[in-house]
Amino acid sequence: MLLAGLALHAVPTSARTLHFGTSATYEPYEFVDAANQIVGFDIDIANAVCKEMQAKCTFTNQSFDSLIPGLRFKKFDAVIAGMDMTPKREQQVSFSQPYYEGLSAVVVTRKGAYHSFADLKGKKIGLENGTTHQRYLQDKHKEIVSAAYDSYLNAFTDLKSNRLEGVFGDVAAIGKWLKNNPDYAIMDERAKDPEYYGKGLGIAVRKGNDALLQEINAALDKVKASPEYAQLQEKWFTP
Repeated sequence: MLLAGLALHAVPTSARTLHFGTSATYEPYEFVDAANQIVGFDIDIANAVCKEMQAKCTFTNQSFDSLIPGLRFKKFDAVIAGMDMTPKREQQVSFSQPYYEGLSAVVVTRKGAYHSFADLKGKKIGLENGTTHQRYLQDKHKEIVSAAYDSYLNAFTDLKSNRLEGVFGDVAAIGKWLKNNPDYAIMDERAKDPEYYGKGLGIAVRKGNDALLQEINAALDKVKASPEYAQLQEKWFTP
């Protein structure tokens, strides 16, 4: 693992390793597949970035709300985990340019049950702990009871068991789950507040690790300009 402030160029090319923290519970961004491998859009983006940097990617899988503390305590070099670039997080870490934009959040419920956030007053809605979605619901809709989970998989389990009225999260992640659960649908009203969702997803590094941040941004420039980037979006986000 690289220590903060250690320039990656000081390591021979053949030995360079970029160690990412992630939370593999958020399909299609990152999840554990049938072969017990961490895969997803973010993982492919990270590997493409590492290729441009002539580095090898490794990944540590842990809970989402522990990723920024883990990064700050040098458990890994960077974080990629479907992480929205919010002002609050920017006080703790530095973010790359966005690698995915145009985000919003939705609630999935039983078909026809609810249509707007007003309909959810007093209802219990599940979400992943530490996410922008949690902060949005707690800040903007205090009338809704938010239930924090360590993963969306557990929230969806409780939704199907009627312990929740809905699950609140990213459009792409929820859309994947809906494909296999036709009795549920996305509620009509969406959360699009730019204060929470306007900047997109970024790769986080420790404050002061400017050399690494510059390298990641330069690599992202090349990745986003390549045909591979569109192919990855089609691979992971097309139903």
